[in-house]
Amino acid sequence: MSDPDQGERRRRPRVRVAAAAAALTLVAPMAACASGDDTGVPVINLYYPPEQNLQQVVDRCNTEAAGRYRIVNRVLPREADEQRVQLVRRLAAEDDGMDVLGLDVTWTQEFASAKWILEWTGSDRAEVEEGTLEGPLETARYEDKLYGAPKNTNVQLLWYRKDLVPEPPTSWDEMISTAQQLKEEGKPHQVLTMGAQYEGLVVLYNTLVASAGGNLLNEDGTEAVVDEGAVRALEVLRTFATSGVASPSFSNATEDPVRLEFQSGSGAFQVNWPFVYPAMQEANPQLAEQVGWARVPGVDGNTPSRVTIGGVNLAVSRYSKHPEESFEAAKCLRNAENQKFSAINDGVPPTIESVYDDPEMDEAYPMKETILEQLRDPAVRPLTPAYQSISTVTSAILSPPAAIDPQKTADELREAIADALESKGVLP
Repeated sequence: MSDPDQGERRRRPRVRVAAAAAALTLVAPMAACASGDDTGVPVINLYYPPEQNLQQVVDRCNTEAAGRYRIVNRVLPREADEQRVQLVRRLAAEDDGMDVLGLDVTWTQEFASAKWILEWTGSDRAEVEEGTLEGPLETARYEDKLYGAPKNTNVQLLWYRKDLVPEPPTSWDEMISTAQQLKEEGKPHQVLTMGAQYEGLVVLYNTLVASAGGNLLNEDGTEAVVDEGAVRALEVLRTFATSGVASPSFSNATEDPVRLEFQSGSGAFQVNWPFVYPAMQEANPQLAEQVGWARVPGVDGNTPSRVTIGGVNLAVSRYSKHPEESFEAAKCLRNAENQKFSAINDGVPPTIESVYDDPEMDEAYPMKETILEQLRDPAVRPLTPAYQSISTVTSAILSPPAAIDPQKTADELREAIADALESKGVLP
């Protein structure tokens, strides 16, 4: 897969991230691309994160279009923050050279609230919603309207050493105590996951909050609550960070270094995205034979976890000269056959549930039942146009996790998130 998770952001600089794009409009927008080719066929400019084999999907859709339009794949930068900056600059300038946009699941509400993308309505909406998993669909809605077509999703799993642990733990407390016992026995014992000050830490915390039955925002996303479940999640995060079985590099760890550390053989457990599976098979096939997968542990061993999803939604720019063709192109790019192709060849899990039943998925996704189990009852990051600001303050306040004081940290989070919702304050 081209990224561990195309919904994942890398470490953010310590700057204010405002929902509005006023500052970005000061930068001259990139020149718009032509809206038609030399034959008069409408050109649909697709702006999408790097995906190695996406051009084959584009070619297939162009063949099916039979001259009604032609999709051109304009590859966005690899880093998600850079992707967002490019899209925001051009949309704020009402650039009509953009048609179909590949949006991180956490951007859809922001772009919809700014009126940069068009609503999916009528038969187009019905076609997108038919058979699509509810979690990904939830990320594509704003004010009960659909603004994105979920193309792919993603969810972390627990990867564990079957030669060290006969059965996977069902709670974080159980996982920590098992790792501590392995440590006492002088065996590989570390619990590896992402704890650096960036989106990966927010994803981990959001999973713990949802698994504890908690909330950071109220139901309509307008008020900071940071309730008892959120406090319990802070307790679990601090306990893990100070348990002696987290990696010494936990507070600086991002996805790929975590993968490499587990591949080296020092870890007994890893919470990470599915991209680690093919990478491990190639880099350390002997170890890969000893690795199993399971649902991420819950906060309470008797209550299944709810795990944060990532992914990409396809949206149509409000400034597109060819909106009708753009909706049609987006539907083709994310139809069941093309989702299966991208899943198998680029490692991006489908959003259409029936794709998981296809026999061709068995080899590429031996863990598909566990992925699907978590996708049927996932955690979604706070749905609000202010998510970028909320994520920035949350990662700053949670870092380093070992310094968390649960109730005090919860109070700080509540105040900072409330300010972020109102676009107040200078963020770290």
